[in-house]
Amino acid sequence: VRHPERGENIIVSCPLEFRKACRASMYFIQVPRGRVREFEVRRRGGCAGKASATEAPWGQELKCGRDHTIRALFANRQSEETMRRVYYLAGLIDCMINQVNPLLRTDLLRNLYKEAFALKRSLGMEWSGRLDSVLLPVNPLLYSEDEYRKALQCAGTMKELYRRIGDGTREMFDVLADRYVYYCPGTGGKADGRR
Repeated sequence: VRHPERGENIIVSCPLEFRKACRASMYFIQVPRGRVREFEVRRRGGCAGKASATEAPWGQELKCGRDHTIRALFANRQSEETMRRVYYLAGLIDCMINQVNPLLRTDLLRNLYKEAFALKRSLGMEWSGRLDSVLLPVNPLLYSEDEYRKALQCAGTMKELYRRIGDGTREMFDVLADRYVYYCPGTGGKADGRR
């Protein structure tokens, strides 16, 4: 157990920590672990509804593709292995969206689509609508997305590309689990779960 904190608003603390909403939101909100107390106090202190989480430095609403990722992670919160497969799938989809490797500008792109769609079917998942980004945000001091993308660009074969996506998404998942807390969508209210 990474963070054994207990509180009435904690739904699950491991591998990712999900909490009940402490403010109204249509989206999951990602908050750095070190800012959780401040986030909860501020959101309960009368400013709920005045500013979105994205306008505050301590929380970010997950949308435009990231909402599908976090919902899938939440739905599979009882199995770390499945959550990691979900995040690997997010890495595959991110690679399809951004096509960061020259291999993906050839017929080999079909292999990536087959791999991603087979994994989507096995997980029973779907990403649809606007997909600006599917990987969850990580502070660059904790994990360098630029270095991750460079590693993907340098992969010379599809096998190597899949390995690098796997390595990168595992590292990102570890950072997300250790350094962030996720508030579920809801109507807001008290942290004790009453609405």
